[in-house]
Amino acid sequence: MNSRVRAPELKGRGWLNTGGKDLTLADLRGKILILDFWTFCCINCLHVLDELRPLEEKYGDAIVVIGVHSPKFEHERDPVALAAAVERYGVHHPVVDDGDMHLWQQYAAKAWPTLAVVDPTGYLVASMAGEGHAEGLSRLIDELIMKHEADGTLHRGDGPYVPPPAPDSLLRFPGKAIELPNGNLLVSDSARHSIVELAADGETLIRRFGSESRNDPFSEPQGLVLLPAEASEIAGYDVVVADTVNHQLRAINTATGEITLVAGSGRPWRSTVDSHPHDALAADLSSPWDLAWYDDKVIIAMAGIHQLWWFDPIKRTVGVYAGTTVEALRDGPLPDVWMAQPSGLSVSHDGKRLWIADSETSALRFVEENTLHTAVGQGLFDFGHVDGPAAEALFQHPLGVAALPDGSVLVADTYNGAVRRFDPATSQVSTVDSGLAEPSDVLVTSNNDVLVVESAAHRLTRLAPGVVQKVSGERHKTERPPSHLAPGEVTLDVIFTPAPGQKLDSQFGSPLRLTVSASPAELLLDGEGVTTDLSRQLVLNPDVPKGVLQVVAQAATCDVDAEYGACHLTRQDWGVPIVIDPAAPSRLPLILRGMDES
Repeated sequence: MNSRVRAPELKGRGWLNTGGKDLTLADLRGKILILDFWTFCCINCLHVLDELRPLEEKYGDAIVVIGVHSPKFEHERDPVALAAAVERYGVHHPVVDDGDMHLWQQYAAKAWPTLAVVDPTGYLVASMAGEGHAEGLSRLIDELIMKHEADGTLHRGDGPYVPPPAPDSLLRFPGKAIELPNGNLLVSDSARHSIVELAADGETLIRRFGSESRNDPFSEPQGLVLLPAEASEIAGYDVVVADTVNHQLRAINTATGEITLVAGSGRPWRSTVDSHPHDALAADLSSPWDLAWYDDKVIIAMAGIHQLWWFDPIKRTVGVYAGTTVEALRDGPLPDVWMAQPSGLSVSHDGKRLWIADSETSALRFVEENTLHTAVGQGLFDFGHVDGPAAEALFQHPLGVAALPDGSVLVADTYNGAVRRFDPATSQVSTVDSGLAEPSDVLVTSNNDVLVVESAAHRLTRLAPGVVQKVSGERHKTERPPSHLAPGEVTLDVIFTPAPGQKLDSQFGSPLRLTVSASPAELLLDGEGVTTDLSRQLVLNPDVPKGVLQVVAQAATCDVDAEYGACHLTRQDWGVPIVIDPAAPSRLPLILRGMDES
């Protein structure tokens, strides 16, 4: 930053992980603060939580991470839901509830996630959007420690984190469930980092795969899929697990109990999209969230990069199945479609349709004959609990889906706390049950029992047969403050500053890439497409009062202080809600990375 700016005060609706104390900047003076603006629906925000853990461990007596929870969905405004998310994702630092988006506006955040760094004297020294900043943050922290120790303004010591009481239950935030051939159930016990086999009653523990410690070997596992017998016999295992936070797939041989790594390098994907098969163990994955056997392979809901991938357990290869990594809603022939954090998969009983819970667009979608369709859902910022015709119906961040024998589909409508049903024959949506605690999956057993993974209640719930509720729900739009822009010519500037110790890497061509589109498409009269410049002239349609600009920017850098410096790819995807206002400015600045110290 070019001038010294005082950090705004940390005012919120309440605090978590502080033992009941409200913190102020004065309480934290002498520490380097990292403010993490996040929302618990956002997969990129969850990636940043994992990137921050090693920094908290390395610099624990010099830095304090403060989570600033600025919600997107209505459900995320609920303090009880926020407290559950803080436990679910192992957040071991203070969190301020920014339910009214006050801090979001004070710190000029425009994207989830955004990080802001405050020095020990209370000045804002850096701001950056997106993920992948761990190395740059480490260098910046080293510089700030050196400077402020020399000045006598750095005060080392314990931070303000106070852990909550340890929970006691068989399951903790279970994610997904499948039925085994013997009628037992296999459940991903996500917050306990393991896979649990339960008896058919859903309550009796048979055995546990993995310990209850992170990375031994699982880290917040989610999706499970049972391989067909012929594939299982050749592969040497019968179940594949989405080891979500490790960015890997692991396999379980339920006969022997053996657990093996079958896909994923363990590095999160930050590359370019291609159509080639890749060696499964060498490939970088990104938060695989659910799995299904479809089209003679394992399909992966790659939530972290808004795509579907495939995994061939026989050839031991992986590749892209659908999606371009742009986070939005666009149908059409595969693979050139847009999705937004696909998190649930289920195959129709005739094997022709792959149903998808596309969580960030609050949509139910399906693949059939190599084409993606949207059955229910309107976009990134439209959600609610509305039954009726599919064109008008709304979900709120669904995470699970289950195809029924009659061709209809059940949806775990997570943030509405409901199970919903979509009937393709009538194109109608109804509510089957409500009042559930963040249902994350639905399982229809071989006996046609319906089990709901009631994640925030830490249990499996059996639905009564034939129950249908009439719910008079509400329509919502994200209340994230929009950017007001003038109609006509507008300059889009994506501001990028390489992290300390890095420079732009042009050895393979332009290191910069900017992709722009809009929803609705009529919003942009000119400026759509891909260029190798991070500044572009757009022309906004004065006859379209509001919409969303989809901006994807990336920059390639390399280390400058090593003979064979490592290469890095910084990438951020913005969905920027805008309002056309003749009195508004004609420039939209977005920060891809801003690591300048004042």
